[in-house]
Amino acid sequence: MKDPLTDKIIGCAIEVHKTIGPGLLESAYEACLLKELSDAGLGVLTQVPIKVDYKGTKIDCAFRADMIVEDKVLIELKSVNEVSPVHQAQLLTYMKLSGINKGLLMNFNVALLKDGIRRLVL
Repeated sequence: MKDPLTDKIIGCAIEVHKTIGPGLLESAYEACLLKELSDAGLGVLTQVPIKVDYKGTKIDCAFRADMIVEDKVLIELKSVNEVSPVHQAQLLTYMKLSGINKGLLMNFNVALLKDGIRRLVL
């Protein structure tokens, strides 16, 4: 099922990747994607703290979502040789803890960005 918001986010990410290419640090992609998403008129928060609800107590464990767009999509950015199952598990956990049911795992260290994107839905 097509989702206009995630499609727009992916379009912005592809523009970043086409402009600066693979091989940079995750922080460079985060800064460029923030600019691209903001220029597209989207509300974006970066490095959002995510607390763990442990038996009714909110515990700050220093988990941070790379980006949350429009309070609806959680984005986990990577710049790695290969995305592993733990990266996907990390995103799913952040989604559960934050209550956001749509997520994008984006690995910018690929020749074609479409090969580095995974959409996840809870």
